[in-house]
Amino acid sequence: MDRIFSVEGAQALMPEARAKVDELIELRADLAELGYDLKTSGISPRGGLADAKGLEARMSEIVSWFADQGIELKGIAPVLIDFPAVRHGVSVRLCWIEGEAELAWYHRSELGFAGRRRL
Repeated sequence: MDRIFSVEGAQALMPEARAKVDELIELRADLAELGYDLKTSGISPRGGLADAKGLEARMSEIVSWFADQGIELKGIAPVLIDFPAVRHGVSVRLCWIEGEAELAWYHRSELGFAGRRRL
């Protein structure tokens, strides 16, 4: 069964989610730089192919953490997460995108990001 969040429950999970997002952003940048360097010159101050594989593995662990919590990771550049919820009897997603200060938006599940409204 899919997890359904209350606004309070999702907001309580945000500090841990933000820590994971911060790490994901750092890994994303490291992997982009490393991959570019390896493709263009074959060397990188960030390491080699084994280091890239390690970064990918850690990113996969973080992605799995979101899924294990019942949080939907919709994108990683920028990071966009949705918490399944119900508002006024309607299926919604409490949504947060990289750069926002807090979890303060939702949208109907079938509308996606374009249907965002303030909580």
